[in-house]
Amino acid sequence: MTIHILATGTSRGIGRAVLDRFGGEDVRIVGHRSSAAEDDPASISADLTDPTAPRRIWEQALETLDGRIDVLVNNAGIFEAASIDAPDAAWAEAWNRTMQINLAASADLCRHAVLHFRRHGGGRIVNVASRAAYRGDSPAHWHYAASKAGMVAMTKTIARGYAAENILAFAICPGFTMTGMAEDYLASRGGDKLLADIPLGRVADPAEVAETVRFLALDAPASMTGAVIDINGASYVR
Repeated sequence: MTIHILATGTSRGIGRAVLDRFGGEDVRIVGHRSSAAEDDPASISADLTDPTAPRRIWEQALETLDGRIDVLVNNAGIFEAASIDAPDAAWAEAWNRTMQINLAASADLCRHAVLHFRRHGGGRIVNVASRAAYRGDSPAHWHYAASKAGMVAMTKTIARGYAAENILAFAICPGFTMTGMAEDYLASRGGDKLLADIPLGRVADPAEVAETVRFLALDAPASMTGAVIDINGASYVR
């Protein structure tokens, strides 16, 4: 049976690599991006700062995939700085924006997925979190680390709550990955110094994360549900 997949945040980086990796598999995959693009008309465009966007994404993907989704991949996210010295309003705005996109929107999509999977004999959720969920992040990224820690906790809760209904949930925690976001951050923080903290000596390639997404979406044994997979070059080991 052809597997039907919805993946968010597929315009670049890890998300684009996920689309490419599934290209040779027996799957139908619908991607999502924050705004429409002429070079990718098949993707669903929706701004995740809008709390109504997750439902629209889900319903549009269902329509495109003939009423059945087997796998949800939550990859969309932002990595924006918020100084503790910022005005209160700016600080709150940064927290609200990051939590809405990175956690609340993912939670809404997970909810739609679980409700759908319960009616269709099960399914899989793969949430792309971050090493920051466990290790923390820079002083300007409290909110980012908190959002990704929430995603990990949510994944484990889903796994524990619905395994008996064949609903499986996994999380991936990449460290630095050579996406646009990571390149900008490495440059701003002194790339060589940060690379020295990675025993492997390099950041991850998006294709490495995409390969892990593929495994969890298609091949991981059911007993792995609730697992959190690290991809960080041994820069943080648990």
